Amino acid sequence: MYELDFTRSARQDLEALRKFDQQLVLDGIDEQLRFEPMVETPNRKRLEPNDIAEWELRLGKYRVFYDVEEQVKIVAIKAIGYKVGNELYIRGERREL
Repeated sequence: MYELDFTRSARQDLEALRKFDQQLVLDGIDEQLRFEPMVETPNRKRLEPNDIAEWELRLGKYRVFYDVEEQVKIVAIKAIGYKVGNELYIRGERREL
């Protein structure tokens, strides 16, 4: 089992969401990343090199960006945002991957 570690920035991203959406994202993170975070699925994929994170988890319109520290079994949640079409927004600010 992996430990989930949220960066300060990811916590702020989460707090910017409505309570209902926060719970949806937290439940998805717990369900999808606690046991096999490095296995690609239809909702999880490894990203091309970028300045946010190595992996992306898709939860409806929300995106969770994370890195995995395999040796110590930690999933580091780096950012949480949402997509509108092909555009990514984190805390309301458009970001490029």
